[in-house]
This record gives sequence, structure tokens and C-alpha cells, in this order.
Amino acid sequence: MAKYFKHFPKVYYSPNSEMESLDVLTNITTRFSFEPEFKKNSSVYYDYVVEDGETPEIVAAKVYGSSEKHWVVMNLNDIVDPMYDWPLTQRNIIKYIEAKYSANAAVGQSGYEWAVENTHSYYRIETQTEPVSGESTVIKKEIDSATYANVVTSSTSYTLPDNNSITIDISKEFKTYYEYEVEANDAKRTIKILKPELVDVVEKEFKRVIADTIL
Repeated sequence: MAKYFKHFPKVYYSPNSEMESLDVLTNITTRFSFEPEFKKNSSVYYDYVVEDGETPEIVAAKVYGSSEKHWVVMNLNDIVDPMYDWPLTQRNIIKYIEAKYSANAAVGQSGYEWAVENTHSYYRIETQTEPVSGESTVIKKEIDSATYANVVTSSTSYTLPDNNSITIDISKEFKTYYEYEVEANDAKRTIKILKPELVDVVEKEFKRVIADTIL
């Protein structure tokens, strides 16, 4: 982290409006970002699944050989808050759920227990399967609780004009608040990794944009 900020411009700062004394500080509000079109170019990155407990520094060290290049990992994935934009560990996601839903819990019930026992969303699922190819098309639609209660699970086969048949299965499912939070956290695990051979080029551009200001 120290090497990252050494390239940032400096600013004068006075603790009072009289400007009696001036301190020289690093302007950490300065920002560097990849162009949107660059981030959309799949040829410059590959997908990476963050393992439980890995931090941006650990990933950077593993991929680029230096934890100081963590900013490349974070910037390419629009990670501003490394605490909540990055996937939480299994232990911390439980703590997060406990804290977030503690206000909803009844007396003697933990926030975690409330999240496990209460439903966040309901779904109707329609699966169309072609017997010949075996290919399935799944349509999953979020519905309200009243509609969910009236969904009847079924499996029906229809004969098409070409004499082939298609099977349509209707099912339903619900998701607890716990499952919702875990899924949302796991969705953050797949990130983009800039190809190692491009890091030096990006780092030179970073130093050009975030140049030290001559005082």
C-alpha cells in the first residue's frame, strides 16, 4: 500500500483558516481508473474465483508476484470498499448477517437465526425439456407470497406438430434471507484478473496519470 500512494500528488494543508502553518500531505482523493471499453475487452483479462480468506493483496501476490499490485485487482473490478465490495470470509459473512438482521429478531432470537428462518423471496420455475436433445430451458420468475402459495407443481408432456414432444415441469422455491446474503457474497467471488503481461504497461500509465506534484 505504501508504494501505491508514493506516486500520488501532494497538497498543502492547514489545520486552521489562518494558514499559520502548512503541512504537506498525500492527496489520497486522487483516482485512477481503467477506461470502460478496456474493462469490457475480454482479451485483456481472465476470470478468477476468489478463495475463502483471500484478500486483494494475496491475489496480487499469487498472480503478479507482488502484493503491492493489489490496486490493479481492485481497480479493474471497481472495488472501492475492500470490506464490503470484496467477498467476505465464511466466518465474517455470518457476523455480517447477525449484525444486519439483529434488529428484526424476536426476543431471545439472534439475527442469524432470524435470517435463516425468514423468507426473502419466492420463485416460480418453469423447465422445458426436449426429449430428443435433452436440452432444457429454465425460466425462473420472482413472485409474491400469495402467488407462490397458489403455484401447483406439475409435469406435463406435449406433442408438437413435428411429432416430437416437449415436457414442461412447474416447480417453486423460496430463498431465506440467509441464502440471499450468502448468494450475494458468493457472486462477488468471480472477479476479473488483468493478464500479467499487461501489468507493466498499465503501471506505467498509472504513474503517468498519478504523477507527483512538484511543490
